[in-house]
Amino acid sequence: MGQSRPFTATALIVEDDPMQREMLSLLLEESGYQVIQCESAEAAERVLEKSAGAICLMLTDVQLAGRMNGVELAHVAKGRNPKLDIVVTSGRPLKQPLPDGAKFWAKPWAPLDVLREAEIAQLA
Repeated sequence: MGQSRPFTATALIVEDDPMQREMLSLLLEESGYQVIQCESAEAAERVLEKSAGAICLMLTDVQLAGRMNGVELAHVAKGRNPKLDIVVTSGRPLKQPLPDGAKFWAKPWAPLDVLREAEIAQLA
């Protein structure tokens, strides 16, 4: 008989700033998440094409490298996984509506916010 492996929650971090991406990853790994890092929405879209159902939390900045911004990516992600917990962050006010259920965090956000959201996403 094979041994069952415990469920490991997976988070997708989409941030073009390497320091912020790494900090988010470390916080989520400390919360027990497996983390996939992307610096562009296009890279994240490829991850979502293959693994949207396995991801339970996505954190994305609005301003990203490439043709798509984080709000557009949030809509794509919700279309692929309606149950996905999504947080969109920016240092500026949003100019586009978020998909239903997505949250907006103004920068700077606190590391404790990330830890709380990680716990909520794992319980969902």
